[in-house]
Amino acid sequence: MYDIKWIRDNAKLFDEGLARRGLTARSAELLVIDDERRKAVTAVQGAQEARNAASKAIGQAMGRKDMAEADRLKAEVAALKDAMAEGEIEQARAETALNAVLEALPNLPLPEVPTGADEHDNVEYRRHGERPGFNFAPKQHFELGEAWGEMDFEAASRISGARFVVLRGELARMERALGQFMLDLHTREHGYTEVSPPLLVREQAVYGVGQLPKFEEDLFKTTSGHYLTSTAEVTLSNLVREQILDDLTQPLRFTALTPCFRSEAGAAGRDTRGILRQHQFWKCELVSITAPDQSGAEHERMLSCAEEVLKRLGLHFRTMTLCTGDMGFSSAKTYDIEVWLPGQDTFREISSCSVCGDFQARRMNARFRPKGERSVQYVHTLNGSGLAVGRTLIAVLENYQNADGTVTVPEVLRPYMGGVEQIGKAA
Repeated sequence: MYDIKWIRDNAKLFDEGLARRGLTARSAELLVIDDERRKAVTAVQGAQEARNAASKAIGQAMGRKDMAEADRLKAEVAALKDAMAEGEIEQARAETALNAVLEALPNLPLPEVPTGADEHDNVEYRRHGERPGFNFAPKQHFELGEAWGEMDFEAASRISGARFVVLRGELARMERALGQFMLDLHTREHGYTEVSPPLLVREQAVYGVGQLPKFEEDLFKTTSGHYLTSTAEVTLSNLVREQILDDLTQPLRFTALTPCFRSEAGAAGRDTRGILRQHQFWKCELVSITAPDQSGAEHERMLSCAEEVLKRLGLHFRTMTLCTGDMGFSSAKTYDIEVWLPGQDTFREISSCSVCGDFQARRMNARFRPKGERSVQYVHTLNGSGLAVGRTLIAVLENYQNADGTVTVPEVLRPYMGGVEQIGKAA
């Protein structure tokens, strides 16, 4: 969401930012609507002042026993009351029209974000490690899991339909181990506070992070009007909604390991094999709340925390700076971490880390009062995957597979696996 006053003062900059997003200029349209709103506000204020003056004059006229003048003023007050009501209706109409446009516009990209149309214009930021070498043709994760009988898509389909999976035995244990490892790393070493949030949220919470109204088709909604969270970003960010924080000298950092639910409405025909794109999956989410002057440095820090998970697992990855055409709706700048998958012979996204500026904070009305100051400011919000558990499971299976069809357990996971060093069944 935007501050219309900022748009009025920076119309050219606003339109240039939208153009980099591939959108047409909107400032002129918005300012026309805002002029109508301001005109209505001025009219209501003028009518209120005139009404107050007339009401005072009524008392004076009655004091002089000038009943004719008092009656004339009473009629004037009644007319002014009607004019105020009409003005308030017009003001509300203009505000609704203004917000309808503003809430559908994405965040503006930061100046350093590369301009581009889609993922082909993303820019590599850095990479870590080397691709593993195999003296055999590496299999995809679902080929391994199905051969063991521990990745069951048929049972999941009978129970829930497409884009679900049943994990059994060692695979279920490794999924749990990965999530616990991520959570422990972020809380014990990276300074995040663990949160166990609700999975059902109100419409206002989903609106607050920018998923509504534009992306409702991607969400699951219950008959009670609640939404299932597509990511813990929703709940963790909304912890500060409608709050004025006393101080924000140090960033607030939250993490949660939760199930996530996505309809994948726009993914028909994509990644239909395996567990890469599911309606339900686990993810360890990272969220930071900062003062405006801290958010840039916090973005780099959050990225390094997510990357560290892959480093500890010994996985090869690259980090990409997303171009303007590939960024999410609420993001001002996004890094994607892409892990190497030998079975697919390609990199696939495993984490996105975004800084949103005050875009979400305005929608949530989340503010803070800088130390020693009386005025308040909007906070800056950041979010990132630290990591998507299912995709990390895919990466471990494909990168640590052996020629006989088994998978070596990465050393860092063995304490979470009861010391087990290898899983799977030899072919």
